[in-house]
Amino acid sequence: MGLRNALLAWRGARLRILSLKIGYRTLKTAIGTAVSILLAQQFDLMFPASAGIITILCIQVTVKQSFRTVVNRLLASLLGLGIGMALFALIGYSPLAIMLAILIFLPIAVRFGIQEGFITSMVVIFHLYSSQRMDAALITNELALLLIGMGVALIVNLYMPSLDKELKAMQDEVEKNFIKILKEFTYYLRHGESDWDGHEMIQTPGLLSKARQLASRSVDNRLGKRDEDPYYQYFVMRDKQFEQLERMMPIVSTLDIQVPQGHQIADFLERLSDSVHPGNTAYRFLDQLRVMRHEIKETGLPTSREEFETRASLFLLLREIERYLFIKHELGKSGEEKAEPTLAESGKR
Repeated sequence: MGLRNALLAWRGARLRILSLKIGYRTLKTAIGTAVSILLAQQFDLMFPASAGIITILCIQVTVKQSFRTVVNRLLASLLGLGIGMALFALIGYSPLAIMLAILIFLPIAVRFGIQEGFITSMVVIFHLYSSQRMDAALITNELALLLIGMGVALIVNLYMPSLDKELKAMQDEVEKNFIKILKEFTYYLRHGESDWDGHEMIQTPGLLSKARQLASRSVDNRLGKRDEDPYYQYFVMRDKQFEQLERMMPIVSTLDIQVPQGHQIADFLERLSDSVHPGNTAYRFLDQLRVMRHEIKETGLPTSREEFETRASLFLLLREIERYLFIKHELGKSGEEKAEPTLAESGKR
């Protein structure tokens, strides 16, 4: 029991240490906040801490999100500034003016999709309320706070660590699972039984979902388009191919009767499993598949009901395999240029 308790304590301490690890976003937020406050103080602005608050609000997960947030918060702040000035001029600096400002601001902000700038706009309005004045110096002070806070946030957020290493690792794991699945299909077609637990069929959907999200983040950090990013397109393609593997599995599981055509398809699937890689060579397998289908059609007629049903299922399987290959042939074109160097580096064919 003593050793077990020590082990549990060690694991708990290790988890606590890991939880204290500082991430890039935390580090950038801390540095950006300090720089914003320092700049506001250097320019002798009122409410310098507000520049730091604005920086905190504007730093996001991706570069694209930061740009969108800055634009929305700037527009919202200008809207709030205008509403606040109008209400304070009409009814004075009172809590009623603050209430009306919020009631007027939110519907307009939601209408134009800039509601995420609500907090920033309230900071500006509260500064006017606290100062009890609306002269040019105060308005200039507020605009300077906005420019410093948002500008620093954009600058520190321009640096984003590359996600290519993580994406490549996920790509390799997805391909490893595809290879395993195709190998198991091959084994079952040859032997009519298997002790495979189907772990890869369960794991792959979650892996593909995480990979697409990570690829999307990578695209947003480069301010690019998803349909032009090779990694994003690759994982979309594999996701569609996996749907075909899911359609193949119940067909393969029914093929427990051995026929020559089944072994022929098994040989084809084995070659296919040996060629799972980022490069787009699906057209070669499509040609081989058409030849094989023609050869199977030319064989003699089934001699029993069981053989007839088995061969009918094999033709269904061929159709799903063809769709699997066609997805790679079409969707893989966009990532072919990126995939070829990767293919050469990995030594795969």
